[in-house]
Formats: sequence, structure tokens, C-alpha cells
Amino acid sequence: MSEEISVRGVPRRTILKAGLALGAMQIAAPFVVKARGEEPIKIGLDDPFTGTYAELGRNEQIGAQLAVDQINAKGGILGRRVELLSEDSTSIDTGTAVQKAHKLIDRDKVNCMLGNVNSAMALALGEVTNEAKVLLIVTGGHTDAVTGTDCHWNVFRVCNTTRMETNSVSKLLFDKFGKRWYFITPDYAFGHTLQQGFEASLKKFGGTEVGAALTPLGTADYSAVLIKAAAAKPDVIIFLTAGQDAVNSLKQAVQFGLDKRFHIAGAQQELEVLEGLPPDARIGTWVFEWYWNQPNVPHVKEFVADIRKVNGGKVPTARHWFGYAAAWTYALIANREKTLDPVKLAKGLENFQLPPEVALMPDKVFYRKGDNQLMPDLYVGHAVEKGSVPEDLFHVDSVVKGVDVALPVSETGCHLDMPA
Repeated sequence: MSEEISVRGVPRRTILKAGLALGAMQIAAPFVVKARGEEPIKIGLDDPFTGTYAELGRNEQIGAQLAVDQINAKGGILGRRVELLSEDSTSIDTGTAVQKAHKLIDRDKVNCMLGNVNSAMALALGEVTNEAKVLLIVTGGHTDAVTGTDCHWNVFRVCNTTRMETNSVSKLLFDKFGKRWYFITPDYAFGHTLQQGFEASLKKFGGTEVGAALTPLGTADYSAVLIKAAAAKPDVIIFLTAGQDAVNSLKQAVQFGLDKRFHIAGAQQELEVLEGLPPDARIGTWVFEWYWNQPNVPHVKEFVADIRKVNGGKVPTARHWFGYAAAWTYALIANREKTLDPVKLAKGLENFQLPPEVALMPDKVFYRKGDNQLMPDLYVGHAVEKGSVPEDLFHVDSVVKGVDVALPVSETGCHLDMPA
């Protein structure tokens, strides 16, 4: 993590550096200098920087800040400088996330909101921003309801729905590894809808759920859960944990020898988790939402290099891309529509396609009209103990188009009520 990243907002050192950079651009970029005296465009980020999801939240922040730096270098938004203001939502306290959202909106007067890793918080931010009529781009909260039953005209989402993730990998697990599944599920919105998605697939394919265990966020000891999972004699143990919880649960599964008796799998997997695991625990079949090793996809190499510069030399993860794509989405649509009016921007984002240098994927990436859900690619594959280079810890077996695995808008439960 870069030392320049602050969980309380933009640090003074970064502001000073930004000021020096703007001064150096007087000749090369008079368009930016002309706007220096105007009120900046403010993007608020409400994300976890403490707790089990801290690393995920910090990486979304790094990606968003890189986008803001690039946006400013290209003239800002409507000729005005852009600032990223960040607040720590914590990983588990939704009340704190709501308080921080009100601070960003009511006191800091942000023009747009980004966040949150935690699905329950993403849903809460949707309510707060809808009431305030502020555009929200959900970065990393996956539960279906965000762009489903609890959708709002002002809420757009970059990361996948949980159903997109389960649909992309379920048939592979069923056909290749067996039809008896046991679930280890974090006990909140994200885990619940992931399990529901897998259960729908089991029902469709004629499989059997042999058991499930709900686990609190921040669980350190999974021994009792793993013993129950083994006793159920499944073909596949489905791990739906994330962040540090995923590290703890998978590490202990290997210590118990479960990987020698059952296939280990799940839906969402992340490079942060694989990097945090000992090599022998980098196992299983998973879904990545973005992956850094895409040698044939334009602009990915440049993005990887840019993130390395601000990320201690480390390659980007999907979380960096979430923050990056979300911040660029706001800048692109505001500059195209030539307005900051949230209703006009929301209408402009219907079926809005991200350009290749932001999409960083092989297929068309766009916000679907009707539920405001981004339709990206999904990367299905398996974790590896050691790749061709130290950071290449996931082998992509297939790339799945989001539009092929997403529920139709008519089945999401989303009914958008766009203001006049």
C-alpha cells in the first residue's frame, strides 16, 4: 500500500504534490490552470480501511485515486480539478458507513459517491444517496439487491452481482467435481445471496445441498465449521468467505486436510486473498472479476505499470480496477453530457459503454439499461501455488461474458423510478 494513501481523506503531502504538479502544467495544460480558482469537483469514497475488508477498501481507494490523477491530467471534469475524499466505513458497522456518507454529502458537498466493499453498506449507501439525489457508483458490494429489488435510479454498480458469479462457475463444478455441495457462508447480505445463487443452480442441475454453516464477519477459528463440513461428506465444499475471512478459512481447511478429501471451490476470489495464503493453500476453482495478466488485451499493460508505481511495486487486483473504473465512469459521463446534474447523468449512463482504456477487458463493457448494472467479463479458473511470475497466482481457464450469465432485467426485481 502506498504511504500516500490516507483513510481520512487526501493527506496534506498529496495535496502539496498535486499543487506542484499543477504548477508544472501551466504551459502544457492551460485548460487545467484556467480552472484552478474554481471550486473542485468532489468525489466521495465510503469504504472500509479497518477490519477484515481493509485491504480491499484500500485497494479500491488506490485505483480511484489513480483515476482522479489521470482525469486531472486530462483537464478534469468540465474544466475543473477533481478531488477524492475518503472516509473509513469500517468493515462491519453499517451505522458508521451511513454517518460517513452523511458527512461526505452534507458537510463536504461531494458531487458523486463511490463505495462500498460490504454489501450491506452498499445497500445503505443506496438509500442515503437516493434521498440526497447524489449519484452513487457501487465499487465492490456484490449482493443482488443493489441493482435488483433495492435498486435506485441514482445507483450504478461496477462489480458483478452474486448471481453472475455463481452462474459463471456452477455448471463447471457440477459436471467436473460432483453434485453434493456444502456451503460455508458469511452471515450477511453478500454471503446469503451467493449461497442462494448456488442453490438455484443445484436445483436446476438436480444436485444436493448436504449442509451449510453461517459464519460471522471477522471469524478467526473455523475448526468447528470445517469439522461439520467434512462430516457431511460433500463432493465440493463451497467457500463464500472474503477478505481476511477467506484467508483464515482456506488456510485452516488445508491444515485439516480437507483439500485432500473434497474439492474446494467458490464464486468470488481475489488476488489479495491468494497473496495472503501460504502456497499450499492456494487451491480451488473460483471466479475473478478482473485479472492483471491479460497480455492480449489493449491498455492492460499500461494500467499494471501505473498501479505498480503507486502500490509499492505490486500488480493491480480487481479492487484497484473497481475504484479506477468507478471514478472514470463519473468523469466520462459528466464530460460527455456537459453537466453535473445527477438525473441527466443517470440517464446518460443507460447502456453507456466504457472505453477500452478503462474497461481493460476483451469484450464490450457497459452499464445495462433497466438495472444500472455493469456487464463486464468474468474470469473462471483455478488458483495456483506458484505461477510463471510470483504474482501470477490464478490460471484463467475461460472468460465469460457478463451478459451471458446475468439474470434478465425482468427477473432481477429492479423497477427504476427515474425523476422527471
